[in-house]
Amino acid sequence: MPTLLSQLFVRTLKEDPADAEATSHKMLVRAGYIRRQAPGVFAWLPLGLRVRAKIERVIREEMAAAGAQEVLFPALLPREPYEATGRWEEYGDNIFRLKDRKGADYLLAPTHEEVFTLLVKDLYSSYKDLPLTIFQIQDKYRDEARPRAGLLRGREFTMKDAYSFDYTDEGLDLSYQAQRDAYERIFTRLGLDYVIVQADAGAMGGSRSEEFLHPTPIGEDTFVRSPGGYAANVEAFTTLAPEPLPIDGLPEAVIHDTPDTPTIATLVDVANARVARDDRPWTAADTLKNVVLALRHLDGTRELVVVGVPGDREVDMKRAEVAFAPAEVEPATEADFDANPLLVKGYIGPWSPTGPVLGEESATGIRYLGDPRVVDGTAWVTGANVEGKHVFNLVAGRDFTFDGIAEIAEVREGDPAPDGSGPVELARGMEIGHVFQLGRKYADALGLKVLDENGKLVTVTMGSYGIGVTRILAAIAETTADDRGLLWPRGIAPFDVHVVATGKDEVAFDLAARLAGELEAARFEVLYDDRPKVSPGVKFGDAELLGVPTIVIVGRGAADGLVELWDRRSNERTEVPASELVARFQASLV
Repeated sequence: MPTLLSQLFVRTLKEDPADAEATSHKMLVRAGYIRRQAPGVFAWLPLGLRVRAKIERVIREEMAAAGAQEVLFPALLPREPYEATGRWEEYGDNIFRLKDRKGADYLLAPTHEEVFTLLVKDLYSSYKDLPLTIFQIQDKYRDEARPRAGLLRGREFTMKDAYSFDYTDEGLDLSYQAQRDAYERIFTRLGLDYVIVQADAGAMGGSRSEEFLHPTPIGEDTFVRSPGGYAANVEAFTTLAPEPLPIDGLPEAVIHDTPDTPTIATLVDVANARVARDDRPWTAADTLKNVVLALRHLDGTRELVVVGVPGDREVDMKRAEVAFAPAEVEPATEADFDANPLLVKGYIGPWSPTGPVLGEESATGIRYLGDPRVVDGTAWVTGANVEGKHVFNLVAGRDFTFDGIAEIAEVREGDPAPDGSGPVELARGMEIGHVFQLGRKYADALGLKVLDENGKLVTVTMGSYGIGVTRILAAIAETTADDRGLLWPRGIAPFDVHVVATGKDEVAFDLAARLAGELEAARFEVLYDDRPKVSPGVKFGDAELLGVPTIVIVGRGAADGLVELWDRRSNERTEVPASELVARFQASLV
């Protein structure tokens, strides 16, 4: 039985919703696929559920082909497993916590590593049970501070998460590759362009971590790629440190008056005016900018750190969050400076004429970290920790050292890829999938062990593989929509064909109903616009908005047994005999 538009639970809108930013958000709401319930929370209507189910079918088929079995966990979970792995606190404000009537703590699961691990621990005890890969398609919950862009970044979203269990590292490599290959097949079948990039594992933990990014200007992730094939999120990009330089023979450090130079730009101007070089002007690249950050650790303690970065680079706070994870990171406040008088704002440096000598506590008394580019033998202009003064020719490895390295500086076009494959370019993308080699982090924390061939207990090693189902739907909508509406690929469109009866002549409606039935009998999914008192313009506008890729118009030519095939993608219309419609439609899908 064809689906009748007159009976379908849908209302299209002419205007964009006021809170919508992304094209997918606007079109999915206007076309009646989803409706907002709260910020970042949406109800799914019949059209949306049909598309979502087809995406899930592709995922399930490829998971089965990769040897994974489906399970389903609750979204409401107790505190204890997450506390055992440290993630109850590690997630901070990003998860929804609640108590039951007896005061017991629960959360709405942001991910399910812990309960997957405990389930396998409960049921399996021998290496003969492994390898195992199980997955679910389930809703997740994260308390996004600023949910935006509709389904692309919500508080409730649907994910496919799979977990592999092996007792050897070699087994994990095989399981990881099987899932990675399955992801490539999934995104290819869904018609989504993707780039696989090295990524930071974040709160998930583990070693190897790769993201599948869909390149798009509206993506929230910046990634880099080189001509030689290197690709990584900027958060995971590793700076290629230059070789150290000889120190012998370099001029001694000299302090100069540099009044009113609280910024790098003002410092460069004063340096060129007062301490001119013979070979070239001073630039921001000659300066060492010292950034004060505040770290809030999981135990609640707050620590200040100073990070020295080349003055021509801005700080990337996303990279800083990765560098100091799991601590939360924020710029130091005025109160922090007031509480630490050795921090002379605008004139901070790793060395002071009145401070400790090389090898002792840092000049400011605060842990001092550095950018990888600041190698031994490089000379810098930086703060002298005295108001109105900077030190010139301060040499790394001779006059100061770091307590460690911190990658917090921005990545720029032309930076060398760490694998030597050439200069990188920057691009934007949205995450559509992520694969991790978790290793033994969760198995260790939760005691998942099996007996190996020698009867010895060994800790299981795990992989985690996630796909954002609802995000994929939005990404496809974002990629394929035009200014007239949605435009789904055939494989996931809510219907195979949209039959539109126009005019007032009963002949057109009778023919349209008959054709809709014949198409259904030929095993096509049919949406039939049977509304009798709606103008052709409104019907055509709705057809464009709903996004079914093939539309059959039954109107003026019905009396002569003619209909129009409308290809929504090319916008071409072809008149064909009604008697040939089913055969033509079948041929078009071959």
